[in-house]
Amino acid sequence: MSAENIKQVVKTRYGQFALQVQGSGSSCCGPTLAAGGGCDPITSNLYSTKQSGEVPQQALQASLGCGNPTALAQLHPGEIVLDLGSGGGIDVLLSARRVGPTGKAYGLDMTDEMLALARANQRKAGVENVEFLKGEIENIPLPDDTVDVIISNCVINLSADKDRVLREAFRVLKPGGRFAVSDVVVTGEIPAAIRKSVELWIGCVAGALRDTDYTAKLAAAGFDDIAIEPTRIYQVEDARQFLAGQGIAVDAIASQIDGKFMSAFVRARKPSSKYAVLSSKCDGCGLEIE
Repeated sequence: MSAENIKQVVKTRYGQFALQVQGSGSSCCGPTLAAGGGCDPITSNLYSTKQSGEVPQQALQASLGCGNPTALAQLHPGEIVLDLGSGGGIDVLLSARRVGPTGKAYGLDMTDEMLALARANQRKAGVENVEFLKGEIENIPLPDDTVDVIISNCVINLSADKDRVLREAFRVLKPGGRFAVSDVVVTGEIPAAIRKSVELWIGCVAGALRDTDYTAKLAAAGFDDIAIEPTRIYQVEDARQFLAGQGIAVDAIASQIDGKFMSAFVRARKPSSKYAVLSSKCDGCGLEIE
């Protein structure tokens, strides 16, 4: 399936998620959407009781992430934060509270229904230092050197062009800016049946990068100080849950992916100096950087 087709499937399904939350007030992790939505065990129990109380209930219900980047990103007052694939807005709203009135949190999403839900949640939360933008994470609608921190919650895996996403993230970060995202990461080889399932792209599984590939792509985009920290490692029983209903022979495959998928916190930094960026890209090319 082409990158454009994958994007359309993702956009359509996440629009359905947003409408279900708005229409029924129920969680996207209900029985109707669990099969394609990447819910338990990946998206469950990610936010503390205190954090859950800081956002509208529909922002929590619309969360389809695999981690809690706002708890790990070490945000500071006055910083500008960008959430790639902001969905119902939970991580944007939490970030906005962390950076305070002198800072700002942007949310970027390509789905009209999710943007409408996020803006409604912003109004309910009464948070003013937030702006939701429509666009794609492969083409971020912000100028160069704009934000201090980029966060994301199990969205980069949904892109069929992750190299472009990481280059765009690097572009809009200020020198010294931080990349701090939650994502599903793979260790080892994964059966072809998993990779071929478009439904599992929606759940951040089939599109997961191998840890070594993630590191290499970040370095190629210009980042340094790269680290991948596991936050949840999925075992065979977890695999049975997120493979159920996908038309896959669960018993045959679950054992092959036992312990190979993990939710992880991926960190990197844009070098503070443009010369440092050029030097890193020219390492071993025989050029002298003065």
